[in-house]
Amino acid sequence: MMNIVVLEGSPNTHGSSNMLADAFIKGAQEKGHTVEVFDLPKMNIHPCTGCVRCGYEGPCVQHDDAEQVRRSLLSSDMVVFVTPLYYYGMSAQLKTMIDRFCAFNSSLTSRHLRSALISAAWNDDPWTFDALEAHYDTLVRYLDLEDVGRILGRGCGTPSMTRRSAYVQQAGELGKSADR
Repeated sequence: MMNIVVLEGSPNTHGSSNMLADAFIKGAQEKGHTVEVFDLPKMNIHPCTGCVRCGYEGPCVQHDDAEQVRRSLLSSDMVVFVTPLYYYGMSAQLKTMIDRFCAFNSSLTSRHLRSALISAAWNDDPWTFDALEAHYDTLVRYLDLEDVGRILGRGCGTPSMTRRSAYVQQAGELGKSADR
């Protein structure tokens, strides 16, 4: 069984991206995995200052909730990045936490975690997620993650639109198959 950390970056707790995350979590738990969810917009996480006093391996000079995320990530097997699509990229709340990875960079990359990306967007154009996927692909490469899947909910601008889509079921299936 795996320990999975879900980093939710939506300030809308009941929004479409979190609805997809909930389906993933349910699927993962049905398979016996342990899931810890961090609702980043509700946490006290400050932006990285770029001071590099951490030496890329900590501790960070800032004392906030990023330490909780660090501890969980470093004892996990998988990280799931969840974000609504904001101006064709991830939310500021998720990006702020990712920037703080700087303070435990070496420890994180040595974990060789599995990862997944879950996002929802109003837009359903084929290029809608290009920039987000390019950023995620860079994270996967840089952090030496194993990408096990992506749920990119095109045309999921509201929870009712998302509920009627196939993406909820796909997210649940990704949760069930995350350890393959």
